[in-house]
Amino acid sequence: MCSHYQTLKDAELLLQKFGVRAPLVSTKYDMWPRYEGLFVRRPAEWDSGDEAVPEREAVIGRWGLISAATRPGAVDKAAKLSTFNARSETAAKSYTFGNAWRRAQRCIIPAQAIFEPDWRSGAAVPTRISRADGMPLGIAGLWDRWRDAAGHIYESYTMLTINADDDPLFSRYHRPNEEKRMVVILSEGSYQDWLIAPPEDTRDLLGAYPALKLIADAVK
Repeated sequence: MCSHYQTLKDAELLLQKFGVRAPLVSTKYDMWPRYEGLFVRRPAEWDSGDEAVPEREAVIGRWGLISAATRPGAVDKAAKLSTFNARSETAAKSYTFGNAWRRAQRCIIPAQAIFEPDWRSGAAVPTRISRADGMPLGIAGLWDRWRDAAGHIYESYTMLTINADDDPLFSRYHRPNEEKRMVVILSEGSYQDWLIAPPEDTRDLLGAYPALKLIADAVK
């Protein structure tokens, strides 16, 4: 589970690693649930045959997915739910995330680092986790868009998680006796597959990132 991350602000790395140009709208560096953040997706018109449509696009949206199926009268309630993480094991059958999963509305969230609480000392110690080589993380996610009665579109996204009980790094985090979870960090070589593959072909991509390729530092 992740409720705090640092987004990628380096425009050159965003283009080099994720194939998109930084949008004109700026976002916060330290991201928390319900903040507006950047995610990368395949455009909805990608398979239209229009050569002007890019292969990928960078979008600004709410970190905390609001399903397109949400009724107008229920959107305020939906916005208060903790939908910034989605369990990959149950996302397909979830009311909140099922629409995005079935429609293959997958995305990648570029991040410089994520933060998790280390409880091994008996108190929560914020810990910053990043790639050992200094390159950005690409976190697997889902996106959706909700349209209000006036036709305004609201983009949103969530991060997918997997069980981390046996992971050598992420099993350290969160409270004792709680299930350990970790966000899905994609390998760079799987970015395109994650964005375009049919849903039934994505399960193999939802694995643990090698712990030896990550570093964890307590935040002082």
